[in-house]
Amino acid sequence: MKKINLAVVGATGMVGRTFLKVLEEKNLPIENFYVFASARSAGSTLTFMGKEYTVLELTETSFKEHQIDIALFSAGGGTSLKFAPIAAESGCIVIDNSSAWRMDPNVPLVVPEVNPEAIRSHKGIIANPNCSTIQAVVALKPLNEYYGIKRIVYTTFQAVSGAGMGGWSDLEEGLKGNAPKKFPHQIANNCLPHIDVFLENGYTKEEMKMVEETRKIFDNQSLRITSTTVRVPVFNSHSESINVELNKPFEINELKDVISKGEGIIIQDDVANNVYPLAINATGHDEVFVGRIRRDESVDNGVNLWVVADNIRKGAASNAVQIAEWIIQHMM
Repeated sequence: MKKINLAVVGATGMVGRTFLKVLEEKNLPIENFYVFASARSAGSTLTFMGKEYTVLELTETSFKEHQIDIALFSAGGGTSLKFAPIAAESGCIVIDNSSAWRMDPNVPLVVPEVNPEAIRSHKGIIANPNCSTIQAVVALKPLNEYYGIKRIVYTTFQAVSGAGMGGWSDLEEGLKGNAPKKFPHQIANNCLPHIDVFLENGYTKEEMKMVEETRKIFDNQSLRITSTTVRVPVFNSHSESINVELNKPFEINELKDVISKGEGIIIQDDVANNVYPLAINATGHDEVFVGRIRRDESVDNGVNLWVVADNIRKGAASNAVQIAEWIIQHMM
């Protein structure tokens, strides 16, 4: 297997540091490794595979100068919009964790368990979906393949780590009685039905991301989807209630078996013994946990799912590293 030059852009942030952890676990064939960040963070050091690396300032010549093969970006939309095309022009494949490129028709939006072949169509940039979308589509893929999906109703309960260190700090400080700095209201002992900005249609940007990204990943622009996203006082791992209306009738035990065979899914569904997915148990794992699987008796062919995953790992870092792994195995 070819050894590659790999870079992490935005290496000092919450997702960036998790990139390093996941890359260590995956042990990809890396020849040379580089960590880039803003001028403010340049000069600091990070440890990777037992070796200390100096954080370099990201510049327009970084990718060409170091002959980077693959770069994992988690440095915000503005940085991605500016530097991803520069990297691509230098022959580097960018896997971007921001929302900057997700809905660009020329950029594949990829979850490796769901649509890995979309990677082949890349033109130098591949987008990582939103964290809440990633875990949802992993759980829904087997149902979409076996029964076909007619309609989805998403309700999410999203951890503060999804808002970065500022969100994490707001919960920590809020529990001490201090005022929020990141969120518009106190998050401690509270739930905020407000993630990202509100749009003219009354939905938040986060809610519309889930709608649009799910349609793109499943390659079905007519798929009917609605979404409500809520920030909850949990440090890590998102939980989601997903109501699905299928095109075909089903037997509930057969449907559970179909889901259980999906890639990257672990079923936890034994309510008699209080077994169901929990955020506290999903943290630190890359799998998507599915439980509370039950028929929706208010509609034909309806089913309810409870879906939980670590939003920093599977919802961001691990998904991007899985994409890199697929590229190395299939395209290099």
